[in-house]
Amino acid sequence: MQTCARAWGLRLGCGVGGGRRLAGGKGLRWVPRGRDSSSCGGDSSSAGDSRLLERLLPRHDDFARRHIGPGDKDQREMLQALGLASIDELIEKTVPASIRLKRPLKMEDPVCENEILTTLRAISSKNKIWRSYMGMGYYNCSVPQTILRNLLENTGWITQYTPYQPEVSQGRLESLLNYQTMVCDITGMDMANASLLDEATAAAEAMQLCHRHNKRKRFFVDPRCHPQTIAVVQTRAKYNGVLIELKLPHEMDFSGKDVSGVLFQYPDTEGKVEDFTELVERAHQTGSLACCATDLLALCILRPPGEFGVDIALGSSQRFGVPLGYGGPHAAFFAVRESLVRMMPGRMVGVTRDATGKEVYRLALQTREQHIRRDKATSNICTAQALLANMAAMFAIYHGSRGLEHIARRVHNATLILSEGLKRAGHQLQHDLFFDTLKIQCGCSVKEVLDRAAQRQINFRLFEDGTLGISLDETVNEKDLDDLLWIFGCESSAELVAESMGEERRGIPGTAFKRTSSFLTHQVFNSYHSETNIVRYMKKLENKDISLVHSMIPLGSCTMKLNSSSELAPITWKEFANIHPFVPLDQAQGYQQLFQELEKDLCELTGYDRFSFQPNSGAQGEYAGLATIRAYFDGKGEGHRTVCLIPKSAHGTNPASAHMAGMKIQPVEVDKYGNIDTAHLKAMVDKHKENLAAIMITYPSTNGVFEENIGDVCDLIHQHGGQVYLDGANMNAQVGICRPGDFGSDVSHLNLHKTFCIPHGGGGPGMGPIGVKKHLAPFLPSHPIISVKPSEDDRPVGTVSAAPWGSSSILPISWAYIKMMGGKGLKQATEIAILNANYMAKRLEKHYRVLFRGARGYVAHEFILDTRPFKKSANIEAVDVAKRLQDYDVSTLPDLRHILTLGSALFQRGGSIPTSLCETREQILANHCPD
Repeated sequence: MQTCARAWGLRLGCGVGGGRRLAGGKGLRWVPRGRDSSSCGGDSSSAGDSRLLERLLPRHDDFARRHIGPGDKDQREMLQALGLASIDELIEKTVPASIRLKRPLKMEDPVCENEILTTLRAISSKNKIWRSYMGMGYYNCSVPQTILRNLLENTGWITQYTPYQPEVSQGRLESLLNYQTMVCDITGMDMANASLLDEATAAAEAMQLCHRHNKRKRFFVDPRCHPQTIAVVQTRAKYNGVLIELKLPHEMDFSGKDVSGVLFQYPDTEGKVEDFTELVERAHQTGSLACCATDLLALCILRPPGEFGVDIALGSSQRFGVPLGYGGPHAAFFAVRESLVRMMPGRMVGVTRDATGKEVYRLALQTREQHIRRDKATSNICTAQALLANMAAMFAIYHGSRGLEHIARRVHNATLILSEGLKRAGHQLQHDLFFDTLKIQCGCSVKEVLDRAAQRQINFRLFEDGTLGISLDETVNEKDLDDLLWIFGCESSAELVAESMGEERRGIPGTAFKRTSSFLTHQVFNSYHSETNIVRYMKKLENKDISLVHSMIPLGSCTMKLNSSSELAPITWKEFANIHPFVPLDQAQGYQQLFQELEKDLCELTGYDRFSFQPNSGAQGEYAGLATIRAYFDGKGEGHRTVCLIPKSAHGTNPASAHMAGMKIQPVEVDKYGNIDTAHLKAMVDKHKENLAAIMITYPSTNGVFEENIGDVCDLIHQHGGQVYLDGANMNAQVGICRPGDFGSDVSHLNLHKTFCIPHGGGGPGMGPIGVKKHLAPFLPSHPIISVKPSEDDRPVGTVSAAPWGSSSILPISWAYIKMMGGKGLKQATEIAILNANYMAKRLEKHYRVLFRGARGYVAHEFILDTRPFKKSANIEAVDVAKRLQDYDVSTLPDLRHILTLGSALFQRGGSIPTSLCETREQILANHCPD
């Protein structure tokens, strides 16, 4: 990687020797220069060995300075308030010496913003953009430019936090309610959630819902579901005591009344449209639930599953205006019968009334969720795909029911024309009724067809039985059809085939499968079909919310930091956006290079040996990491090790994820200082030593403390045969200062949508890759379609997400952030986060008690204010203070729900918060402190 400094520089001095003088310059000469690690990061003017020219012409595009809020003057003032001479002194008094990194990070020099885009252009050019008609839940689509520009590329939409605070979230709550309404209308179901991670994990959630509903151990899956869906369901079932049986509908026997449910695809992965009414009735006769994976676009002209008795409908909304993105991110939908609503996973938006009687929106039925019910939650899901759900909702609003039906008919008609041409060319279709997908028994050599397809740069799906699959989408035009017909040796053009077919009603519209019910009748889906109106609607919703364009979002448990424009720009480039996740690897070499470089950097930052990018959220990363530990013990013949120790101060996702991985949860007490109670931990380790699998630790703790004995805790677990899972949610306090892999952790997930600058999108997307030490590396997740195993000796746990590398298209954001910050900038970001938090704690301690501090009186990158005394003195609770902070565009409330066990408290987090915000907050809190 080049630096922005020139490899040849000017040096000023007396001209002696043979140096070539410049015209008119006394003593000026060209002098070759080597790489200078200070040239692209930090303050070059303070470097003793820097060149005079660099001091005279200082850089003006130092990314780290633009990313980190407080400048040198702010930092000096904060240190002075703390009575400290330097940031180094602060880190020495905050982070235990035993775990501090004793060397600089081994990373390349930082790169400036204009150069990072040039480099990414070069990397992206290695991706080959072929036309992919491979289907399996992924389709090219036309993204309306007005939605792309005003929503996906708009920081007012993409940088909000999860809408726990309804008062400052009405815009995205309304949009997510639109999404839920869209899903219910199109599927014919009663209730829907506000999105899940992808179609395959949604299917796994459906399987678990069935199991919770009737406690039965067997679950049927139609083998004609998408292969990645089957793989994820099988992996999820493995450690939950559920037996997955692949059976065709006529082979399914429900008579034993021991089957929790059945999952089928409609239309199926081969494209066939089949009547599942009889299967659903047989399942219901014995108390089993029917789950249908389906396609929203197909349902615009196809009878919806809600009309033939399905209990759960699920799938992906990707083809509603969201790019392929080499696998994601995409919003999955999940809809149920009303009787199952309290068992549904994920967040739901509901309608209520405020104190004045005005109709408003808020998250509903939150007592189902992990931040309240912990291991008893319906799912560990936390971050979902809110941003992509909003895109899909706007797509439906922009087109309306007529527009969506038009697109669906167009896709179906194109498939009918292609099918007719293929039959005329001597090929055989496996199924007579289909929507957009054909399974073809070639009348000639399959290799010959694939070779001709390669000449036109077109990808097909190759089934294991040698047949070919073609799935069409809304972007297909006449030329595309002509190319497809040519590839299969059809002598007629698409126009000639269409003319010979005439106007006769063919396909789905001429059958009993035709949709007859109306959908999307609500006013919102019938009011914004012009660009002017849709832009105004999106802007109206945007202006109702707090995002990073309004203020920082200093939340505990989640680091909300700057999402720079230079990091975000590449995600919409066609070279990253328009690639199907199952293309051959030689068509995605740019992505592969990016994955490898990002993995190398993350390993250096964490001390781990390998990373898997498959988990597409932090909670999913927790589950994947714990499942990897389970697979490791299975490989050693120690499958009985299932006990997971979890401190009571841990994030709610921790016990929920452990439960999902089939572990038995043993809570560990926390002492009055916010640390793990060592005596209780030792007692629990001794009690469960024969069956100990792991401990889950959040570090620094959720209480905002660097625990001094973290190394001893890790050693204790290892001595008794267990593994250490370190929750990476608070990695923002460790980067460049300490590395989990060095002080005893075996596995962590990283929240790339927090620590590494992927925007949070109002509740997703996220990425939760897991890093592991080398002994766990062979057990990392695999994929049934694209091999992600580096060696044949690997024994993977299974598949945890639909796409091989999760939400691939947002990984360039973290890659760019790391490259532009460099090792020095990354460490500085951590130091300033800790400085900010300690400064705020110092300023506020005269009004509030800081609940927990470290051994030397300092906090990590977050802290908790105790508001309990005010309940007695003035009947004021933490929620009242948080709501008052909203008036000043400060968001804090979510963490009240995360730490219910601590009573009434208020979480504060450092991050990149400017000093002025701290002053505003002190003023607010002081003015409303009932002394």
